[in-house]
Amino acid sequence: MPGKFEKKILILSDGKPGHVNQSIALARHLGRPFETVGVHFRNRPFKLLSYLLDRVGVYLPSLLRWDPPGGDFCAVVSAGSETYYANKVLARRFGVPAVAIMLPRGYRFDFDWIIAQEHDRPPRKENILVLPVNLSRVEPRGIFRPRAGERYIAVVVGGPNPVFGFDRDRFRQALDAVFACFPGFRIVVATSRRTPADIEEEIDRHPFEEKFIYSRDPVNPIPDFLASCEYVFLTADSTSMISEAVTFGRARIEIIPLPARNRPGKYGRMIGSLVELGCVHLFDGRPGTADRKIDLAERLGGITICG
Repeated sequence: MPGKFEKKILILSDGKPGHVNQSIALARHLGRPFETVGVHFRNRPFKLLSYLLDRVGVYLPSLLRWDPPGGDFCAVVSAGSETYYANKVLARRFGVPAVAIMLPRGYRFDFDWIIAQEHDRPPRKENILVLPVNLSRVEPRGIFRPRAGERYIAVVVGGPNPVFGFDRDRFRQALDAVFACFPGFRIVVATSRRTPADIEEEIDRHPFEEKFIYSRDPVNPIPDFLASCEYVFLTADSTSMISEAVTFGRARIEIIPLPARNRPGKYGRMIGSLVELGCVHLFDGRPGTADRKIDLAERLGGITICG
């Protein structure tokens, strides 16, 4: 791979985009080329065994399945419980630093670096870098192209999860309020793979300038929204969407509250912290002025893993 550096970061993937994308974001923030390989335990008992083996410092490649990585690596980076034991195995094999993204609960916190989120309440250790949001790197791709001279508002809609549900009537009221607050603006919308059909129907009932409905056209215009819209409204169900919104662009960020199924937990802690920082505003029928951004590149400046 051409570039300034020959050595690559080896990224281990458990197949979950929300995990592997954080590892890729780290590589890009550090300006390093990377190679991504899939990794899994051969069976669930082996995963349970890995917690015990890690306690005594035993690392057995035979517990794992992975695509053979090739090349010269300077670090191993991964996120997700399926990857942390493999991270230590391969870091030892290549003689390079092991970097865990998110708090690797159940394993010893003896990685060279752990990049953890504040909402997970990590311990304070010299090798743990605590961030107020998830790792992300936002790069507009021109999927959404605003017209010159127009002013835009964006609405980004997720879907139900174990913490939050979606209520069509409440969602309708939120959309009605957004349209009422911004007469004369062009209002655009994007949904996710988790957005329910009845919420999509409600979106179709509103006069959006442009719609990106994931079930019909699976594209991601959110980076373009953040680059070109004056306000971006986000439903409260995705820490990754919120993290992107408060680390890129100049848009003011509004969080659309959702009915809680369980205690908000990490979602509530993260949103509450971002409200205090002035990064987001909880939409209550009137827009706020929260537009402070978190500079992840600056916060990652102390990470030295490739010399």
